[in-house]
Amino acid sequence: MIDLTVNGATARVDVDPATPLLYVLRDDLRLHAAKFGCGLGQCGACTVLVDDRPVFACLLPVGAVGARTVTTVEGLGSAAAPGDVQRAFLHEQAAQCGYCIPGMIARAEGLLRKTVTPTETELRSAMAPSLCRCGTHMRILRAVRRAAVMRGGGVVEPAEPVT
Repeated sequence: MIDLTVNGATARVDVDPATPLLYVLRDDLRLHAAKFGCGLGQCGACTVLVDDRPVFACLLPVGAVGARTVTTVEGLGSAAAPGDVQRAFLHEQAAQCGYCIPGMIARAEGLLRKTVTPTETELRSAMAPSLCRCGTHMRILRAVRRAAVMRGGGVVEPAEPVT
């Protein structure tokens, strides 16, 4: 048995410790926001936060999580009460097919938990590990800039202003 703290709740799962965290989240805990994309940590669709840092859940064995806290997009808000980053993504219409968006939101949340005033370079670097096949990267970057402003910060020397 493995004890986890996910989205503020304690969960006990009976899985092999080598099982990727992504499978435990989706199959055992029924949290479906994080997606299986490549299984190699190259697309970012599976990104979740572990102790406020973005990680590829497809690569992290659940046994390695230990006492650290896991946050998925479901833990950041809901359809009825979305969090800041989710609201910013909605405002900027950053999702097209939506497959990458939970990972993008998790990655953006991790950046903004670290600093609400990232530089444009920090913003782009933080978001770079996640891919969007639909090509909405510019909207995604605008959404993260908007979320930073919503939290009382902003992006230093943004490529474009938040309007």
